[in-house]
Amino acid sequence: MIEERTVETAGRDEVFQVEAHGIDPIPDDERHGSAKDVFWLWFGSNLTFTYVINGALAVAFGLSFWQATAVVVIGGLSFFAISAAGLSGIRTGTATLVVSRAAFGVRGNWPAGLLNWIVSIGYTIVNTVVGTLALEAFFADLGWSGGPVPRALALAVTLALTFAVALWGHATVQFAERWMAYVLAVGFAALLVFLLPGADTGAPAAAPGVSGWSLAFVVMLAGPFSYLPMPADYTRYLPRTTTLRSVTWSGALGGLLSSVALGVAGVAAATQTDMTDAVAGAEKLLPGWFQPLFLALVLGGSVTNSIITLYSSSLNLQVLGIPWSRAKAIVISAAVTAAGSLGALFLTDFTASLLSFLSLLIIVFAPWGGVFLADMLLRRCRYDAEALHTGAGGGYWYRAGYHPAGLAALLAGMLFAALTCDSELWTGPLVAPLGGADLTLLGAPVAALVYVLLARGRTAAPAPAAL
Repeated sequence: MIEERTVETAGRDEVFQVEAHGIDPIPDDERHGSAKDVFWLWFGSNLTFTYVINGALAVAFGLSFWQATAVVVIGGLSFFAISAAGLSGIRTGTATLVVSRAAFGVRGNWPAGLLNWIVSIGYTIVNTVVGTLALEAFFADLGWSGGPVPRALALAVTLALTFAVALWGHATVQFAERWMAYVLAVGFAALLVFLLPGADTGAPAAAPGVSGWSLAFVVMLAGPFSYLPMPADYTRYLPRTTTLRSVTWSGALGGLLSSVALGVAGVAAATQTDMTDAVAGAEKLLPGWFQPLFLALVLGGSVTNSIITLYSSSLNLQVLGIPWSRAKAIVISAAVTAAGSLGALFLTDFTASLLSFLSLLIIVFAPWGGVFLADMLLRRCRYDAEALHTGAGGGYWYRAGYHPAGLAALLAGMLFAALTCDSELWTGPLVAPLGGADLTLLGAPVAALVYVLLARGRTAAPAPAAL
C-alpha cells in the first residue's frame, strides 16, 4: 500500500530543510515549480569534467575534430529522451524506479533497482575521487603538499559538499544545481575560449573505422543513458498541469548545452596535447593565472554531478525495500561512497577497474531503458499511481510479481548487447565479425521492439489516479 503520511512526516519541499518525502506519491497540494527548474537541474549537473574526458576519448579513438564534434552533439540530443521520461514523475508523483514496476512487475523491477544503486554509487565514487584530486592539486598550488593530510582534507570537503546538499533533499538539490550552474557556466565558457582556438580541425592520418566510431558513440551516450532511471526523481514535485513539451524541451536543452560545450572542449584539447591524464593535459593548455580556477571547476563539476546521483541512490534504496526514510537511507549511500573513495585514494587504484565495470553495466541499462521508454509510450505515460505502490493483488503484480513481456524483452536486449559489447572486461563474440564495432547501445531499440511486440494491446493506459 501507499506509504501513509502523518502530520509529523508531511512537510513542504523547502530549501535547507530536510525533505520529508521519499518514494511516496507527492500530493497535489505540495506540487510546485515549473519546467524551467528541470533546465537548471540538467544543465548544472552536466557541467562536469567527465564530458571533457569523453570528448578527448573520441579523438583518441581516431576521429577528427569535426567527426568527434558530431558524435558529441548526437550524444547531447539523447537528453530529449531522458527529459521526456520525466513526464512519468509528473503523472505519478513518484520516482522513476517505482514507475518502472509497470514494465517489469513489482518483483521483476527489483534487480534494476539494485544495479542502478550500484551504478549511482560507482559514479559518485568516481566523481568524488576526481574532485578530491583537483582540490588536492589546488592545495599543492598554495604550497601545501605531501603526506596523506591534504588528500584526506580534500576528500572530507568533497564528501561534505555532496552529502549535505543531497541529505537536505529535492528543493536544496534544485537550488544548489541552479546557483552552482551560474558560476560553473562562466568558468567552463572561459575554458572553451582558451581551448577552442588552438584546435586542429584537419583530418586524421587514418580513418577511424567502424570500431572507432562505435566506441565514440558508446562513450558519449553511456553518460546520458545512465540517467534513465532518474528523471522522474526530479519532476515528481511539478504540478500535474506541466506539459510534455515544456518538460522535454527544458530538460533536454539543459543537458544538451552543458554536455556539448564541455565535450567540444575535450575534443579541441585532444587535438593539441596528450589527454591520457585529462586534467593535467587540459591544464597545460591554460594560462597560469587560470589554472587554480580550472581546478575549482573540476571540483565543482564533480560535486554537482555527485549530488544528483547520491540523492537518487537514496530513493533507490527505498525501492529495494529499505524501511527507512529517504534522509536515513542516504546515510548508507554516503558511507559506501566514502569507503570506496578512501580505497581508491589511499589503498589501491581501482578507479580504472570501477569505470570498466560501470561501462559493462550498459549491457543491462541500455535494454532496461528501451523497455521503460517503450512501456511509457504504449501507456501514453498514464499509470495507476496507487497500484505502483501495491504488492500482491495490485495492477502491476502480473504473474507472482513479474511481468513476462518486460522481462523477456529485457533479456533479449541484454543478449544482443552482450554479443556485441567491446569492453575491457568482456568482448562479445560478434564484435570481430562486425569489424570491431561495439553495438551495445542498440540493445535499447532491440529490447523496445520485443516489448512492443509482446505487450502491445495488453498494456492498459488508465487515467492518473488521484493521490
